[in-house]
Amino acid sequence: MLREAARILCAGGLVAFPTETVYGLGADATNPAAIERLNRVKGRPPDKPYSWHVHSVSQVEAQVGALPPGALRLIERFWPGPLTLILPAARGGAIGFRLPDHPVAQAFLAACGVPVAAPSANRSGQPPPRDAQAVVAGLDGAFDCLLDGGPARLGRESTVVQVTPAGLQVLREGAIPTAEIMAIA
Repeated sequence: MLREAARILCAGGLVAFPTETVYGLGADATNPAAIERLNRVKGRPPDKPYSWHVHSVSQVEAQVGALPPGALRLIERFWPGPLTLILPAARGGAIGFRLPDHPVAQAFLAACGVPVAAPSANRSGQPPPRDAQAVVAGLDGAFDCLLDGGPARLGRESTVVQVTPAGLQVLREGAIPTAEIMAIA
């Protein structure tokens, strides 16, 4: 099922999958048509970026080059886990990255081989789904595949941290408290 889900995603489809926080709705981050469809399903404006779910730090390094020391300390402590790091991209701008701590998510992301844009699997403004049944109810079939990994262990979104040459800033406190982030950084 994981290989089939990866094939669907790589062909431009949308795949709902579990993480330790909430369920995500994944699209090939390198496919503009898939991102456009993801925007329509989410009801989200195209200028609001998505974080990229990855299966390894090397996928991050391919996009940003050398990782800043602060980012490395956070990665060593909190990845895999409920932390999204926004880092300066090598080609300009910034990209948010997350390496989830869920065996189904990790196997799926490895099978995809591409970064996966993956917001929560709900329409914008609705609560994020904590299990497969909530994905089905909230998206009403507006996806191509659903990987059911049981209930999300944490049920709370990831903490989002932006890392720049000037330092770091917690943009959203989620499953990891700000105090823990600051203690490591």
